[in-house]
Amino acid sequence: MPLPTLFVHIEDKILKENISGLAVLDSFSLQSNPAGQDWIDQLQQISPDVAVVEMTHFDQDDLLRLSSSQVIQTTELVIISAGIPNPHIDNLMKLGAISHYRLPVDVNVVADTLLDFSQDYQQKWAKGSTISTSTLDQFGMLVGSSTPMHKLYRTLRRVAKTDANVLIVGESGSGKELVAQTIHLASERNQQPFIAINCGAIATELVDSELFGHEKGAFTGANKAHQGVFEQAQGGTLFLDEITEMPLSHQVKLLRVLETGEYRPVGSQQVKIANVRVIAATNRDPQVAIEQQYLREDLYFRLAHFPIHIPPLRERGHDIVGLAKHFIAHRNASEAVTKSILDSALDKIAQHNWPGNVRELKHTIERAFILADDVIKDDHLIFDTPPLESGTALEEMVPSGVSLEEIEKAAIFNTLEENGGNKTETAQELGISLKTLYNKLDKYKVNQG
Repeated sequence: MPLPTLFVHIEDKILKENISGLAVLDSFSLQSNPAGQDWIDQLQQISPDVAVVEMTHFDQDDLLRLSSSQVIQTTELVIISAGIPNPHIDNLMKLGAISHYRLPVDVNVVADTLLDFSQDYQQKWAKGSTISTSTLDQFGMLVGSSTPMHKLYRTLRRVAKTDANVLIVGESGSGKELVAQTIHLASERNQQPFIAINCGAIATELVDSELFGHEKGAFTGANKAHQGVFEQAQGGTLFLDEITEMPLSHQVKLLRVLETGEYRPVGSQQVKIANVRVIAATNRDPQVAIEQQYLREDLYFRLAHFPIHIPPLRERGHDIVGLAKHFIAHRNASEAVTKSILDSALDKIAQHNWPGNVRELKHTIERAFILADDVIKDDHLIFDTPPLESGTALEEMVPSGVSLEEIEKAAIFNTLEENGGNKTETAQELGISLKTLYNKLDKYKVNQG
Protein backbone atom coordinates (compact mmCIF):
# COMPACT_ATOMS: atom_id res chain seq x y z
CA MET A 1 0.00 0.00 0.00
CA PRO A 2 1.47 3.40 -0.97
CA LEU A 3 2.10 6.02 1.70
CA PRO A 4 0.26 9.37 1.65
CA THR A 5 2.51 12.29 0.71
CA LEU A 6 3.26 14.97 3.32
CA PHE A 7 4.66 18.43 2.60
CA VAL A 8 6.08 20.42 5.53
CA HIS A 9 6.94 24.11 5.45
CA ILE A 10 8.21 25.27 8.87
CA GLU A 11 10.47 28.30 9.36
CA ASP A 12 10.87 28.27 13.15
CA LYS A 13 13.98 26.18 13.92
CA ILE A 14 12.81 24.68 17.22
CA LEU A 15 9.32 23.91 15.92
CA LYS A 16 10.85 22.33 12.81
CA GLU A 17 13.05 20.07 14.95
CA ASN A 18 10.15 19.04 17.17
CA ILE A 19 7.88 18.19 14.26
CA SER A 20 10.63 16.41 12.31
CA GLY A 21 11.09 14.08 15.29
CA LEU A 22 7.49 12.84 15.31
CA ALA A 23 7.17 9.07 14.91
CA VAL A 24 3.96 9.41 12.90
CA LEU A 25 5.98 10.86 10.01
CA ASP A 26 7.11 7.32 9.21
CA SER A 27 3.63 6.64 7.85
CA PHE A 28 4.04 9.37 5.20
CA SER A 29 6.17 9.97 2.13
CA LEU A 30 7.87 13.24 3.05
CA GLN A 31 8.39 15.92 0.40
CA SER A 32 10.90 18.68 1.09
CA ASN A 33 11.01 22.27 -0.11
CA PRO A 34 14.39 23.01 -1.80
CA ALA A 35 16.14 26.08 -0.47
CA GLY A 36 15.37 29.19 -2.46
CA GLN A 37 12.26 27.78 -4.13
CA ASP A 38 8.90 29.41 -3.53
CA TRP A 39 7.07 27.08 -1.13
CA ILE A 40 3.63 27.67 -2.64
CA ASP A 41 4.94 26.85 -6.12
CA GLN A 42 6.47 23.69 -4.69
CA LEU A 43 3.24 22.81 -2.90
CA GLN A 44 1.28 23.22 -6.14
CA GLN A 45 3.76 21.07 -8.07
CA ILE A 46 3.70 18.24 -5.53
CA SER A 47 -0.02 18.48 -4.69
CA PRO A 48 0.51 16.31 -1.59
CA ASP A 49 -2.17 14.52 0.41
CA VAL A 50 -1.32 16.56 3.52
CA ALA A 51 0.62 19.79 4.13
CA VAL A 52 1.74 21.32 7.43
CA VAL A 53 2.58 24.98 6.85
CA GLU A 54 3.73 27.66 9.28
CA MET A 55 2.31 31.12 8.65
CA THR A 56 3.64 33.01 11.64
CA HIS A 57 5.28 35.60 9.38
CA PHE A 58 2.80 35.30 6.57
CA ASP A 59 2.75 37.42 3.50
CA GLN A 60 -0.72 38.59 2.45
CA ASP A 61 0.04 37.75 -1.16
CA ASP A 62 0.97 34.19 -0.13
CA LEU A 63 -2.33 33.76 1.69
CA LEU A 64 -4.28 35.05 -1.28
CA ARG A 65 -2.40 32.77 -3.66
CA LEU A 66 -2.98 29.78 -1.43
CA SER A 67 -6.70 30.41 -0.90
CA SER A 68 -7.25 30.81 -4.65
CA SER A 69 -5.11 27.79 -5.55
CA GLN A 70 -6.59 24.47 -6.66
CA VAL A 71 -4.32 22.74 -4.15
CA ILE A 72 -6.71 23.66 -1.34
CA GLN A 73 -9.28 21.34 -2.96
CA THR A 74 -6.96 18.32 -3.05
CA THR A 75 -4.63 18.77 -0.06
CA GLU A 76 -5.45 18.45 3.64
CA LEU A 77 -3.98 21.65 5.08
CA VAL A 78 -2.73 22.05 8.68
CA ILE A 79 -1.99 25.72 9.44
CA ILE A 80 0.26 27.02 12.22
CA SER A 81 0.11 30.76 12.92
CA ALA A 82 1.11 33.30 15.56
CA GLY A 83 -2.55 33.85 16.38
CA ILE A 84 -2.96 37.24 14.70
CA PRO A 85 -6.54 37.45 13.33
CA ASN A 86 -6.53 37.31 9.55
CA PRO A 87 -9.52 36.92 7.20
CA HIS A 88 -7.44 34.99 4.65
CA ILE A 89 -6.64 32.27 7.20
CA ASP A 90 -10.35 32.18 8.11
CA ASN A 91 -11.09 31.71 4.41
CA LEU A 92 -8.63 28.81 4.19
CA MET A 93 -10.51 27.11 7.03
CA LYS A 94 -13.82 27.64 5.22
CA LEU A 95 -12.32 26.15 2.06
CA GLY A 96 -11.43 22.94 3.90
CA ALA A 97 -8.20 23.20 5.91
CA ILE A 98 -8.13 20.48 8.59
CA SER A 99 -6.86 22.51 11.52
CA HIS A 100 -5.48 25.88 12.53
CA TYR A 101 -3.06 25.79 15.48
CA ARG A 102 -1.63 28.88 17.14
CA LEU A 103 1.80 29.19 18.72
CA PRO A 104 2.98 27.84 21.06
CA VAL A 105 2.04 24.57 19.38
CA ASP A 106 1.66 21.27 21.19
CA VAL A 107 3.41 18.99 18.70
CA ASN A 108 1.57 16.00 20.16
CA VAL A 109 -1.70 17.57 18.95
CA VAL A 110 -0.17 17.95 15.48
CA ALA A 111 0.92 14.32 15.66
CA ASP A 112 -2.65 13.24 16.54
CA THR A 113 -3.99 15.18 13.55
CA LEU A 114 -1.53 13.49 11.19
CA LEU A 115 -2.26 10.10 12.75
CA ASP A 116 -5.99 10.60 12.16
CA PHE A 117 -5.35 11.30 8.49
CA SER A 118 -2.90 8.40 8.12
CA GLN A 119 -5.38 5.91 9.60
CA ASP A 120 -8.22 7.31 7.50
CA TYR A 121 -6.06 7.07 4.36
CA GLN A 122 -5.16 3.44 5.07
CA GLN A 123 -8.79 2.47 5.69
CA LYS A 124 -9.90 4.17 2.50
CA TRP A 125 -7.14 2.48 0.47
CA ALA A 126 -7.92 -0.94 1.94
CA LYS A 127 -11.61 -0.52 1.07
CA GLY A 128 -10.85 0.53 -2.49
CA SER A 129 -12.20 3.44 -4.48
CA THR A 130 -15.18 1.70 -6.12
CA ILE A 131 -18.51 2.76 -4.66
CA SER A 132 -20.63 -0.25 -3.73
CA THR A 133 -24.27 -0.50 -4.69
CA SER A 134 -25.38 -0.32 -1.07
CA THR A 135 -22.55 1.20 0.95
CA LEU A 136 -20.64 4.42 1.16
CA ASP A 137 -18.22 5.40 3.90
CA GLN A 138 -20.12 6.43 7.00
CA PHE A 139 -19.34 8.47 10.09
CA GLY A 140 -22.10 8.76 12.65
CA MET A 141 -25.29 9.76 10.82
CA LEU A 142 -23.40 10.91 7.72
CA VAL A 143 -22.76 8.96 4.54
CA GLY A 144 -20.23 9.78 1.80
CA SER A 145 -16.86 8.78 0.40
CA SER A 146 -15.78 12.03 -1.29
CA THR A 147 -12.78 14.10 -0.20
CA PRO A 148 -14.96 16.93 1.18
CA MET A 149 -16.86 14.44 3.35
CA HIS A 150 -13.70 12.82 4.69
CA LYS A 151 -12.46 16.29 5.60
CA LEU A 152 -15.75 16.88 7.40
CA TYR A 153 -15.46 13.56 9.27
CA ARG A 154 -12.01 14.48 10.57
CA THR A 155 -13.25 17.89 11.68
CA LEU A 156 -16.21 16.36 13.50
CA ARG A 157 -14.03 13.81 15.29
CA ARG A 158 -11.94 16.70 16.58
CA VAL A 159 -14.71 18.95 17.77
CA ALA A 160 -16.78 16.13 19.25
CA LYS A 161 -14.10 15.53 21.88
CA THR A 162 -14.58 19.06 23.23
CA ASP A 163 -17.47 20.96 24.79
CA ALA A 164 -17.04 23.92 22.45
CA ASN A 165 -20.17 25.51 21.00
CA VAL A 166 -20.52 24.80 17.28
CA LEU A 167 -22.12 26.79 14.47
CA ILE A 168 -23.01 24.67 11.44
CA VAL A 169 -23.34 26.59 8.18
CA GLY A 170 -24.75 24.90 5.12
CA GLU A 171 -27.31 25.15 2.37
CA SER A 172 -30.84 23.92 2.89
CA GLY A 173 -31.00 20.15 2.58
CA SER A 174 -27.27 19.57 3.09
CA GLY A 175 -27.71 17.68 6.40
CA LYS A 176 -27.07 20.17 9.21
CA GLU A 177 -29.10 18.26 11.80
CA LEU A 178 -27.34 15.02 10.85
CA VAL A 179 -24.01 16.76 11.46
CA ALA A 180 -25.25 17.91 14.88
CA GLN A 181 -26.42 14.39 15.75
CA THR A 182 -23.05 12.99 14.64
CA ILE A 183 -21.17 15.40 16.91
CA HIS A 184 -23.42 14.33 19.80
CA LEU A 185 -22.93 10.61 19.11
CA ALA A 186 -19.13 11.02 18.96
CA SER A 187 -19.02 13.07 22.17
CA GLU A 188 -18.89 12.06 25.82
CA ARG A 189 -22.48 13.30 26.12
CA ASN A 190 -23.82 10.57 23.85
CA GLN A 191 -25.67 8.78 26.65
CA GLN A 192 -27.58 11.97 27.47
CA PRO A 193 -30.43 13.63 25.50
CA PHE A 194 -30.10 15.19 22.06
CA ILE A 195 -32.82 17.83 21.76
CA ALA A 196 -33.47 19.68 18.49
CA ILE A 197 -35.61 22.77 18.06
CA ASN A 198 -36.35 24.82 14.94
CA CYS A 199 -36.01 28.46 15.98
CA GLY A 200 -37.93 29.63 12.91
CA ALA A 201 -41.02 27.54 13.71
CA ILE A 202 -41.72 28.98 17.18
CA ALA A 203 -44.28 31.73 17.63
CA THR A 204 -42.53 34.85 18.94
CA GLU A 205 -44.55 34.96 22.15
CA LEU A 206 -43.59 31.34 22.98
CA VAL A 207 -39.82 31.51 22.41
CA ASP A 208 -38.96 32.09 26.09
CA SER A 209 -41.23 29.25 27.18
CA GLU A 210 -39.81 26.83 24.59
CA LEU A 211 -36.23 27.68 25.54
CA PHE A 212 -36.46 28.04 29.31
CA GLY A 213 -39.79 26.51 30.28
CA HIS A 214 -42.58 28.08 32.33
CA GLU A 215 -44.47 27.64 35.57
CA LYS A 216 -48.18 26.90 35.79
CA GLY A 217 -50.13 30.15 35.52
CA ALA A 218 -47.15 32.13 34.21
CA PHE A 219 -49.29 33.49 31.39
CA THR A 220 -52.70 33.01 29.84
CA GLY A 221 -52.99 29.43 28.65
CA ALA A 222 -50.18 28.11 30.88
CA ASN A 223 -52.39 25.45 32.48
CA LYS A 224 -49.44 23.37 33.63
CA ALA A 225 -45.69 23.68 34.09
CA HIS A 226 -43.52 23.10 31.00
CA GLN A 227 -39.87 22.08 30.69
CA GLY A 228 -37.90 24.16 28.19
CA VAL A 229 -35.34 22.64 25.85
CA PHE A 230 -32.42 23.71 28.05
CA GLU A 231 -33.83 21.52 30.82
CA GLN A 232 -34.85 18.71 28.46
CA ALA A 233 -31.29 18.57 27.10
CA GLN A 234 -29.63 18.72 30.54
CA GLY A 235 -26.31 16.88 30.40
CA GLY A 236 -26.62 16.39 26.65
CA THR A 237 -26.73 18.43 23.45
CA LEU A 238 -29.13 21.18 22.40
CA PHE A 239 -29.43 21.79 18.65
CA LEU A 240 -30.80 25.21 17.68
CA ASP A 241 -31.69 24.96 13.99
CA GLU A 242 -32.29 28.11 11.91
CA ILE A 243 -30.82 30.28 14.66
CA THR A 244 -30.95 33.34 12.38
CA GLU A 245 -34.77 33.12 12.37
CA MET A 246 -34.96 33.74 16.12
CA PRO A 247 -36.01 37.35 16.91
CA LEU A 248 -33.10 39.55 17.98
CA SER A 249 -34.79 40.33 21.30
CA HIS A 250 -34.71 36.64 22.20
CA GLN A 251 -31.17 36.22 20.88
CA VAL A 252 -30.12 38.57 23.70
CA LYS A 253 -31.62 36.20 26.28
CA LEU A 254 -29.98 33.20 24.66
CA LEU A 255 -26.64 35.03 24.72
CA ARG A 256 -26.99 35.62 28.46
CA VAL A 257 -27.54 31.92 29.11
CA LEU A 258 -24.46 31.03 27.06
CA GLU A 259 -22.38 33.59 28.95
CA THR A 260 -23.56 32.82 32.50
CA GLY A 261 -24.79 29.25 32.23
CA GLU A 262 -27.94 30.28 34.10
CA TYR A 263 -31.60 30.75 33.17
CA ARG A 264 -35.01 31.09 34.80
CA PRO A 265 -38.27 29.53 33.58
CA VAL A 266 -41.00 32.05 32.77
CA GLY A 267 -42.90 32.92 35.96
CA SER A 268 -40.28 31.40 38.25
CA GLN A 269 -37.80 32.98 40.66
CA GLN A 270 -35.63 29.84 40.68
CA VAL A 271 -32.34 30.09 38.81
CA LYS A 272 -31.36 26.90 36.98
CA ILE A 273 -27.95 25.84 35.66
CA ALA A 274 -27.69 24.93 31.99
CA ASN A 275 -25.38 21.94 31.55
CA VAL A 276 -25.75 21.53 27.79
CA ARG A 277 -23.55 21.58 24.74
CA VAL A 278 -25.08 24.04 22.25
CA ILE A 279 -24.91 23.42 18.51
CA ALA A 280 -26.59 25.99 16.25
CA ALA A 281 -27.18 25.96 12.50
CA THR A 282 -28.09 28.33 9.70
CA ASN A 283 -28.39 28.25 5.93
CA ARG A 284 -27.47 31.94 5.76
CA ASP A 285 -23.94 33.31 5.44
CA PRO A 286 -23.26 34.43 9.05
CA GLN A 287 -21.59 37.69 8.06
CA VAL A 288 -24.47 38.59 5.75
CA ALA A 289 -26.94 37.61 8.47
CA ILE A 290 -25.18 39.96 10.89
CA GLU A 291 -25.20 42.81 8.37
CA GLN A 292 -28.89 42.26 7.62
CA GLN A 293 -29.68 42.05 11.36
CA TYR A 294 -30.84 38.46 11.36
CA LEU A 295 -28.06 37.53 13.81
CA ARG A 296 -26.45 39.43 16.66
CA GLU A 297 -22.69 39.66 16.23
CA ASP A 298 -22.01 38.95 19.91
CA LEU A 299 -24.19 35.82 19.76
CA TYR A 300 -22.35 34.71 16.62
CA PHE A 301 -18.99 34.86 18.38
CA ARG A 302 -20.44 33.02 21.38
CA LEU A 303 -21.90 30.26 19.19
CA ALA A 304 -19.09 29.99 16.66
CA HIS A 305 -16.35 28.69 18.93
CA PHE A 306 -16.00 26.13 16.15
CA PRO A 307 -17.70 26.99 12.83
CA ILE A 308 -18.31 24.05 10.49
CA HIS A 309 -19.19 24.46 6.81
CA ILE A 310 -21.03 21.56 5.16
CA PRO A 311 -20.16 20.96 1.50
CA PRO A 312 -23.14 21.20 -0.86
CA LEU A 313 -23.98 18.01 -2.75
CA ARG A 314 -22.81 19.44 -6.09
CA GLU A 315 -19.23 19.58 -4.68
CA ARG A 316 -19.23 15.96 -3.53
CA GLY A 317 -18.39 14.29 -6.86
CA HIS A 318 -19.16 10.56 -6.98
CA ASP A 319 -21.15 10.81 -3.74
CA ILE A 320 -24.11 11.98 -5.83
CA VAL A 321 -24.45 8.67 -7.68
CA GLY A 322 -23.30 6.75 -4.60
CA LEU A 323 -26.06 8.30 -2.47
CA ALA A 324 -28.66 7.54 -5.15
CA LYS A 325 -27.64 3.87 -5.04
CA HIS A 326 -27.56 4.02 -1.25
CA PHE A 327 -31.15 5.28 -1.03
CA ILE A 328 -32.32 2.66 -3.54
CA ALA A 329 -30.57 -0.12 -1.61
CA HIS A 330 -32.25 0.94 1.63
CA ARG A 331 -35.70 1.05 0.00
CA ASN A 332 -35.05 -2.40 -1.49
CA ALA A 333 -34.10 -3.73 1.92
CA SER A 334 -37.07 -2.19 3.74
CA GLU A 335 -39.62 -3.39 1.15
CA ALA A 336 -37.94 -6.74 0.35
CA VAL A 337 -37.70 -5.98 -3.38
CA THR A 338 -34.81 -5.75 -5.86
CA LYS A 339 -35.38 -2.68 -8.00
CA SER A 340 -32.42 -1.43 -10.06
CA ILE A 341 -31.60 1.75 -11.96
CA LEU A 342 -30.44 2.32 -15.53
CA ASP A 343 -26.99 3.78 -16.15
CA SER A 344 -28.61 6.51 -18.22
CA ALA A 345 -30.72 7.49 -15.20
CA LEU A 346 -27.59 7.59 -13.05
CA ASP A 347 -25.99 9.86 -15.66
CA LYS A 348 -29.01 12.14 -15.47
CA ILE A 349 -28.66 12.24 -11.67
CA ALA A 350 -24.94 13.02 -11.94
CA GLN A 351 -25.59 15.94 -14.30
CA HIS A 352 -28.23 17.63 -12.14
CA ASN A 353 -26.99 20.61 -10.09
CA TRP A 354 -28.94 19.64 -6.91
CA PRO A 355 -29.79 23.05 -5.44
CA GLY A 356 -31.87 21.17 -2.84
CA ASN A 357 -28.84 19.04 -1.90
CA VAL A 358 -29.23 15.60 -0.27
CA ARG A 359 -32.85 16.24 0.68
CA GLU A 360 -33.74 16.87 -2.97
CA LEU A 361 -31.83 13.77 -4.09
CA LYS A 362 -33.61 11.61 -1.51
CA HIS A 363 -37.02 12.98 -2.55
CA THR A 364 -36.18 12.33 -6.21
CA ILE A 365 -35.14 8.73 -5.56
CA GLU A 366 -38.18 8.02 -3.38
CA ARG A 367 -40.55 9.29 -6.10
CA ALA A 368 -38.72 7.32 -8.80
CA PHE A 369 -38.78 4.18 -6.65
CA ILE A 370 -42.57 4.44 -6.30
CA LEU A 371 -43.09 5.09 -10.04
CA ALA A 372 -40.81 2.28 -11.26
CA ASP A 373 -41.90 -1.36 -11.53
CA ASP A 374 -38.55 -3.16 -11.54
CA VAL A 375 -36.14 -0.66 -13.09
CA ILE A 376 -35.81 3.07 -12.44
CA LYS A 377 -35.61 4.82 -15.81
CA ASP A 378 -34.81 8.36 -16.89
CA ASP A 379 -38.44 9.46 -17.08
CA HIS A 380 -39.05 8.31 -13.49
CA LEU A 381 -36.74 11.06 -12.23
CA ILE A 382 -38.73 14.15 -11.27
CA PHE A 383 -36.51 16.84 -9.79
CA ASP A 384 -37.69 19.27 -7.11
CA THR A 385 -35.91 21.99 -9.09
CA PRO A 386 -35.23 22.04 -12.85
CA PRO A 387 -31.56 21.68 -13.85
CA LEU A 388 -29.82 24.70 -15.33
CA GLU A 389 -29.04 24.44 -19.01
CA SER A 390 -25.46 23.53 -19.78
CA GLY A 391 -23.22 26.56 -19.57
CA THR A 392 -25.96 28.76 -18.09
CA ALA A 393 -25.21 30.37 -14.73
CA LEU A 394 -28.06 31.42 -12.48
CA GLU A 395 -26.86 35.01 -12.44
CA GLU A 396 -27.16 35.13 -16.25
CA MET A 397 -30.87 34.27 -15.94
CA VAL A 398 -31.64 37.27 -13.72
CA PRO A 399 -31.96 40.57 -15.62
CA SER A 400 -29.88 43.48 -14.38
CA GLY A 401 -31.54 46.43 -12.68
CA VAL A 402 -34.21 44.35 -10.91
CA SER A 403 -34.50 45.04 -7.18
CA LEU A 404 -33.72 42.23 -4.73
CA GLU A 405 -37.25 42.57 -3.36
CA GLU A 406 -38.76 41.88 -6.79
CA ILE A 407 -36.50 38.85 -7.30
CA GLU A 408 -37.45 37.51 -3.87
CA LYS A 409 -41.15 38.15 -4.52
CA ALA A 410 -40.99 36.36 -7.90
CA ALA A 411 -39.15 33.39 -6.36
CA ILE A 412 -41.80 33.03 -3.66
CA PHE A 413 -44.77 33.37 -6.05
CA ASN A 414 -43.31 30.98 -8.64
CA THR A 415 -42.36 28.33 -6.09
CA LEU A 416 -45.73 28.60 -4.36
CA GLU A 417 -47.50 28.14 -7.71
CA GLU A 418 -45.31 25.14 -8.63
CA ASN A 419 -46.25 23.52 -5.32
CA GLY A 420 -49.95 24.13 -5.79
CA GLY A 421 -50.09 26.53 -2.87
CA ASN A 422 -48.39 24.13 -0.42
CA LYS A 423 -46.54 26.52 1.89
CA THR A 424 -44.56 23.85 3.78
CA GLU A 425 -42.96 22.48 0.59
CA THR A 426 -42.44 26.02 -0.70
CA ALA A 427 -40.55 27.03 2.45
CA GLN A 428 -38.36 23.92 2.23
CA GLU A 429 -37.44 24.56 -1.42
CA LEU A 430 -36.69 28.23 -0.74
CA GLY A 431 -34.49 27.30 2.22
CA ILE A 432 -36.48 29.36 4.74
CA SER A 433 -38.69 28.53 7.70
CA LEU A 434 -42.46 28.29 7.38
CA LYS A 435 -42.73 31.24 9.75
CA THR A 436 -40.46 33.34 7.53
CA LEU A 437 -42.53 32.41 4.46
CA TYR A 438 -45.71 33.56 6.16
CA ASN A 439 -43.99 36.82 7.12
CA LYS A 440 -42.92 37.33 3.49
CA LEU A 441 -46.42 36.57 2.22
CA ASP A 442 -47.86 39.03 4.70
CA LYS A 443 -45.32 41.61 3.59
CA TYR A 444 -46.44 41.21 -0.01
CA LYS A 445 -50.09 41.18 1.14
CA VAL A 446 -50.83 37.76 -0.30
CA ASN A 447 -54.05 36.04 0.70
CA GLN A 448 -52.84 33.19 2.90
CA GLY A 449 -56.14 31.30 2.69
